[in-house]
Amino acid sequence: MQAAARRHGRICLIGVLAAIAVVSIWTPVASPIVAARWFSWPNILILAPVPIATAAAALMTWRALGSRAETIPFAGAVLLFVLSFIGIAISLYPMIVPYHFTLWEAASSERTQAFLLVGTLALLPVILMYTGWSYWVFRGKVRADAGYH
Repeated sequence: MQAAARRHGRICLIGVLAAIAVVSIWTPVASPIVAARWFSWPNILILAPVPIATAAAALMTWRALGSRAETIPFAGAVLLFVLSFIGIAISLYPMIVPYHFTLWEAASSERTQAFLLVGTLALLPVILMYTGWSYWVFRGKVRADAGYH
């Protein structure tokens, strides 16, 4: 099952990289503002680490899918998602709804944000503790050499 997942992972990685390439090319072509943000001097130098890190993460993930590594493919997928999100955020900043609303225009009121912050500060530790406890309870229940049929 793991070998099949690795083969499917490589196919999916090709699809993800194709989608990243399409968006990365289409966005500056469609918007001169985005093109200027990415390709003007010194921005091109400042922002170059994003596409370079994306290429490195893709290569790392591709290689990991060809090896017996178990956590690196997942970490690579997460890293590709984060880098793609950073690229879109750089392209659209400060717009949150492209060409209609800025981040500040779309934001909730300060009272609503304060309410959500209090709720998050109260619930996040509970969620993290419960998740940690669940992992602790089920640790060692599945062995890597166990046969699945």
